[in-house]
This record gives sequence, C-alpha cells and structure tokens, in this order.
Amino acid sequence: MATLSTNTNASGAPSGCGPRPKPQPLQTSSGSSVSANTHLATDQGGVSKDHSLRDLEKNVCKLRALLVEDDAADVELMLQALRKGGFEVNGDIARTSEEFTDRVRRNSYDVVLADYKLPNWNGMESVETMRREGLDIPVILVTGSLGEHTAVDCIKQGAADYVLKDNLSRLPESVRRAIRENKLREEHKQSQEDLARSCQDLEQFAYIASHDLQEPLRMVAAYTQLLAERYRGKLDADADKYIQYAVDGALRMQTLVQDLLAFSRVGQQGLDIQNTKSNLAVETAVKNLYATIHESGALVTHDCLPVVYANAPQLVQVFQNLIANAIKFRGAEPIAIHVSACKSGKEWVFSVTDNGIGIAPEHAEIIFVTFKRLHTHAEYPGNGIGLAICKKIIERRGGKIWVESQPGQGSTFKFTFPVVELKGELRPPR
Repeated sequence: MATLSTNTNASGAPSGCGPRPKPQPLQTSSGSSVSANTHLATDQGGVSKDHSLRDLEKNVCKLRALLVEDDAADVELMLQALRKGGFEVNGDIARTSEEFTDRVRRNSYDVVLADYKLPNWNGMESVETMRREGLDIPVILVTGSLGEHTAVDCIKQGAADYVLKDNLSRLPESVRRAIRENKLREEHKQSQEDLARSCQDLEQFAYIASHDLQEPLRMVAAYTQLLAERYRGKLDADADKYIQYAVDGALRMQTLVQDLLAFSRVGQQGLDIQNTKSNLAVETAVKNLYATIHESGALVTHDCLPVVYANAPQLVQVFQNLIANAIKFRGAEPIAIHVSACKSGKEWVFSVTDNGIGIAPEHAEIIFVTFKRLHTHAEYPGNGIGLAICKKIIERRGGKIWVESQPGQGSTFKFTFPVVELKGELRPPR
C-alpha cells in the first residue's frame, strides 16, 4: 500500500478550490516524487511551456483521490493529467481488494480512479465494495482498452465514467463532472429527506389539530342545536334563519374535522402490514355499509380476489369508500356494484365498477384531491375526502389509483397493489 502525499487534513475531506499553497512532492509507489509544480514540457532551448499551468495556479482545486493501479508509470501519467487540468492531488494507492477496502473505511475521497483490469481483481469490484460499505464515491475507470459493450455495462453497474489511458486529457473534465453529479445526488437525497420530514410534521400537525378541535366543535354544535330547539318560533323569522345557518355550519365543520382526522390517521397508522385476503376485506366493507346498502337496494358482488400484502383495516377502508361512493352517485337504474381483480405483470389491478352517473374525463384527476368536490352539498353530502384517503392508502403501499368513466355510463375505479408471492395465494379464476 502506498501513499501519494501525507499533507491531507486529519478528516481526509476535500479541501475545495483556492490559491495554490506551497507545492509538496507526491510520493508514488515507485519511491520517486513528482513535484506539484513540475514543468509539463520544455523546448530544446530549455524555455518553459507551462503557461497554461501558471494560469491555472490562480484557482487550483484540491482533490482527494484513491488510485486503484499497480503500474507506477500510469500513476504518474494520471497525476500529470490532473495537475495540468487544475487539480492539486492528495491521496492513496490501492493494488488489492483488501487494501482498497481498508482505505475507503479509514479515509474520505472525492473520487476513485481505477484500472479496469488488475492481476487479481478489476476496477468494477471497487463499485461493489463501496456499495457494500454504504459509500457513494464516484468511480472512473482509467484503462488501456475497453470495448464499447463493456463500457456500457460498467456505466450501468455504477461507474461514473471511463477514460482511456491514451487519452488522459479527458480525465480532469471527467473528474469534475463525476464530482459535480455526486454533489447533485447528495443534494437531491437531502432534499428528499427534508421533504419527507416536512410531510411527516405536517401530517402530525393535521392529526393533532383535527383531534384537538373535535371537543370545542362538539360544544358549538351542541349549544347551537339547543338554541335552535329552545327558541325556534319565539323570535322573528330572520332569527330562526340565522340560528339554522349557525347549526348547519357547526355540523359541517364537525364533519370536516372528523374527515381531516381520518385522512391524517392514514399516515399515523397502517404500519401493521401482513398477508390480507381481499375477499374478506370486501365482505367486511359490505357489512359496515349494511344499512346504506339495504336502504338503497344496491347489489354488491365480487370475484375471487387475491391475497395482498397490506394493512387489513386500511384495505377495508378503500373498498368501503369506493362502494359508498358508487351508492351515493347512483343513477336511475337499480344500483349494481362489482369488484374484480386481474394480474398485470408485477401488479394486481383491482376494479370497482358501478352503473352510476359517471364522471367526465376532464375531472378524472381532480376527484382524488383533498376536499375537491364536483357537486354542491345540496346535491350530494360529503366533504370530498373519501377518494383522497383511498389514494393516500394505496400510494403508501406502492400502488396507484385512477378512474375510467363517461357521464351517464357508470364508473370503474381501478387501483393496484404490487404482487407478492405468497403461499396459498388466492388467484382470480381464468
């Protein structure tokens, strides 16, 4: 195991860009040293031709690199290319898999420059090693020859880029691009984590707020109803009208808060995921809706449905909301609702079909937005939360939901669940 330099900081973190410090020699495995400000070439008269290098000295980037290479001459050539490209290189050399693993565990690097083929291992193994170690360091293959097919495979497997040894002038730009892309990945990952935390905080706030609002709203609703019963007809007509407005508003607000609490509970609950029989979930939903189904005369049927990996109460809630929706938005014909499922690739596609009033295609997405309604409260009761709850439950399990419908022709709500191979899995009949 050899080192290129010993003047890195204690953390081994990249030092960034800035004015060039006093040059230090880079020690290679051969024991020779290459000064950081070595002239790249001279003419026969000994006149320096390093003008471009002097121009770069005003803004030199420090680079912490791990070189996977067993040829000292190739190491020197890579270092020369990087210095010419404006880098001050500090780092280490690893010739074996064991040395490489030890290095990445002990130090931090901006980039790994790896020969594709070494006597006992190849550069792509460094990608696998870092994956096992949970590290995200860009790997650039620097090799003598690499066929196009092999190069594409290496990129697919996780290499950031490849540079041929007879074209090392590409190396500095390749390193810059790899580091830039790695930084963007880290920023994106951080943004996703921040967004997830914000969503979780918002769900928690909605849960607490809706939960805590229930008691004062219950008091408002109770006393406005009491006021209406006790003083109806004892005041003028306008007073009766205003009291009724207050009662209706309080009851609607109470229902709205209860719906918001139900929506926020999707994020608070549902962690108990297990093999769930869809047949049983539909039957439970039908039992829960017994009074509504009996009063409306609806006929609810279902095929043999699969077992899915889900939270059982939430799957019941999905079917219950969709069936209740079909009953609410019924047409003139006797209500008929049918639940089925079919396997499509790696997904189960469930369908809940009705013969109701249907939905215009331009409204097919907005109906899944929280509190969005297509009809007035006078036409159809509710707050527009049921389908939003379905969407949230299904998407949390890696699925999606949509509707296929035309006005006056009924609707088919479809949603998916990933296929999980289970023993004794029930499958729809062929």
